Amino acid sequence: MTPPKPSLSRLFGSRLPREVRTALALESGERPISHARTPEGGHAVATTRALYLPDGPRLPWHLMDKAVWDEEGVTVTMTDGSVHRSLLPEPGRLPETIRERVTSTIVASRHVTIDGRGGVRLVARRIPGYDTPRWEFIFDPGLDAKDPGLRAHAEQALEEVRRSLGV
Repeated sequence: MTPPKPSLSRLFGSRLPREVRTALALESGERPISHARTPEGGHAVATTRALYLPDGPRLPWHLMDKAVWDEEGVTVTMTDGSVHRSLLPEPGRLPETIRERVTSTIVASRHVTIDGRGGVRLVARRIPGYDTPRWEFIFDPGLDAKDPGLRAHAEQALEEVRRSLGV
């Protein structure tokens, strides 16, 4: 006798409630991939293009620097330095989905030392709707991203990296 097959909800979690999906106001072609409930009954939803936190902003994958999980939930840091926190004690498949979606946007990533105090991470990312990747500078802590001298060094490093990678 063969054992019963596990239900899809046990494998992939429960279905996203219709009212939550409708409230997301998804872009054309965007679809939910995974979600998790907050202790307050809200939902964090990962879609093909972004992470939607309950009562929070839409966080596009190509603008996400990192997501750190702990037993209470997730802390997301964006490339502009903004930080977003959501309590998700039972995250389901969200951690795997977030890792896969952010990683899929990265074409190239190189850290370059630009002065004695630190460096800059040069990251090329795919952006939905664009053919060419967008490069961004993520300066090490303590470096002023607005310093014209550092920006000039970063621009020069970017040209060298682009030449070496052909990107």
